Amino acid sequence: MQGPYFVNPKTGNRVEIVGVAYQPGGSAGYDKAARRDPLSDPDICLRDAALLQILGVNTIRVYNVNPDLNHDKCASIFNAAGMYMVLDVNSPLVGESLTSDKPWESYYASYLNRTFAVVEAFKDYPNTLAFFSGNEVLNNEETGATVPPYVRAVTRDLKNYIKKHSSRTIPVGYSAADVRSILFDTYNYFQCSLKGDDDDMSKGDIFALNSYSWCGDSSFKTASYDQLVSGFTGNSVPIFFSEFGCNTPSPRVFTEVGTIYGSQMDTVFSGGVVYEYTQEENNYGLVNMKTDGSATLMKDYLSLRDQYSKLNFTEIQGKKPSASSATAPVCEAKLITTKGFSTNFTLPVLPPNATEIIENGVSPKPVGKLVEIKDFKVKFTVKNPDGSTITNLAVVPLDADAINRTSPSHDLVSDGGRVSTNLVAIRPRHQHRLYHPGRRHQHLVLAFGNCQQGRCCPPRRRHAACHGHGCLCRYRWYRPLRCLCLDRRSCVNAVALLRGEVRDGRQRCVGYLPRYLMDGAINTWQV
Repeated sequence: MQGPYFVNPKTGNRVEIVGVAYQPGGSAGYDKAARRDPLSDPDICLRDAALLQILGVNTIRVYNVNPDLNHDKCASIFNAAGMYMVLDVNSPLVGESLTSDKPWESYYASYLNRTFAVVEAFKDYPNTLAFFSGNEVLNNEETGATVPPYVRAVTRDLKNYIKKHSSRTIPVGYSAADVRSILFDTYNYFQCSLKGDDDDMSKGDIFALNSYSWCGDSSFKTASYDQLVSGFTGNSVPIFFSEFGCNTPSPRVFTEVGTIYGSQMDTVFSGGVVYEYTQEENNYGLVNMKTDGSATLMKDYLSLRDQYSKLNFTEIQGKKPSASSATAPVCEAKLITTKGFSTNFTLPVLPPNATEIIENGVSPKPVGKLVEIKDFKVKFTVKNPDGSTITNLAVVPLDADAINRTSPSHDLVSDGGRVSTNLVAIRPRHQHRLYHPGRRHQHLVLAFGNCQQGRCCPPRRRHAACHGHGCLCRYRWYRPLRCLCLDRRSCVNAVALLRGEVRDGRQRCVGYLPRYLMDGAINTWQV
């Protein structure tokens, strides 16, 4: 991080959160007795990562995880798909979260031990972006009177544990309810610095809010986004929507997307997380998941994809952070404007036995690490809203600094019951580099002409783009090593993905495909 921005340490560019709340099965998706949580089944994770990759998502928020389970494969899948993880350390179960009514009764050593175990389980995954110390624990003016010191104490404890036991700094922050009467007081309370100490371990590193004020075809002012921007202007830490996506009307239209990532908000906000991935009883889903692992995309999924497709992700993720940034104010009563909201910045001391846990670490200690994923093909059946089956769905591994981009809209259109999606999630690292890494002088060529038995015949017309058949070939110099015959729709899809990169080639080739298509297209594209 750099001041109020997430920053890619390799490129120095800002990172905007393009996220989706990920809790398959809702609260029932976290089942300690069944040893199940959202990141425990790699086949499910693979299915969902592929679908999220098509949207252009770069972050998932996961609410409830079991630190005693192994998450290596799911974490590795989402890492390969170019997605960060933001994790809540609490759960709805008794003893695994702070209570809003009497927080002092739920702040004890075994509770902290459980939150530290979540840190241990996920701290070594490089795509773990942040932890939330609380979610909507303050939900009205009454809770503002007693809860803030305890949430801030949990933030302090988590940061001290991370400092002691993690090889890298991982941000800790709070996810707030958008209750406007206390929202900005909540922010000020959690982000101010005790005694002006920049290294204050109780100060939140990030701040997020769950907001549903933009419904349907609203606007910046009608949805009161202008009030959010003015209220948070001068922020010293990254701010983003930890939930957004009002479900009235239904299906949703997500017209707020352009504003969230546009010039009216991007100097203060760093993107947001759409609520939510799977369809539950509350009717906020993008995907309808079945118990057998199959899934059907909902109209909300297509609407969100269409809105994301209007964004220029290269520009959004290529911004440089401002050279100057605000510093956190000193914690004092004048920061708080709501009558009755806590102005007590004296935090609770650690409960008995908690100091030893922070010093020595939790026991038993979960260990997480990335593992090799050998097969990125989705095993389950996934269908479009019209019932057509999506074929060849797979996660396409990205380079470390690559950017997810939304697929073109036609890539999920059925063609006689067949849908080609294999190229939609492939994202460029260097858009104009033609050579395959590690295979000198190799590149992909899209040739137009007749295709017979895996061979491309010279086209009759130089620019006969997809009027006949097409071929996608792996070339070494100018000799085709392997070709795949394309039907007309697959050919059209391939051309669309070039997005202006097609140019006249030599001999029978009309356009080059950049190197990032080499592995994904040749190895997984079934036509």
